[in-house]
Amino acid sequence: MLVILAAETSKAPFYVSGGLLAAYAILLAGLGITRHATFPPSEGAARGIIAVALLLVVASMATAVLTA
Repeated sequence: MLVILAAETSKAPFYVSGGLLAAYAILLAGLGITRHATFPPSEGAARGIIAVALLLVVASMATAVLTA
């Protein structure tokens, strides 16, 4: 008789990356609401904000797939 035991993978990486993404979204929303006239301060800052958001989204997606 062959018994196959599947080890459950830890979901901690997904929880961390998802939590970071949610915290970043809340931070951006707060900054956008309080400084709507001057946020983002420059085109370079806008690109940096987008790059960080993209990185966090990709990390969350990757960890979701890898820990599923």
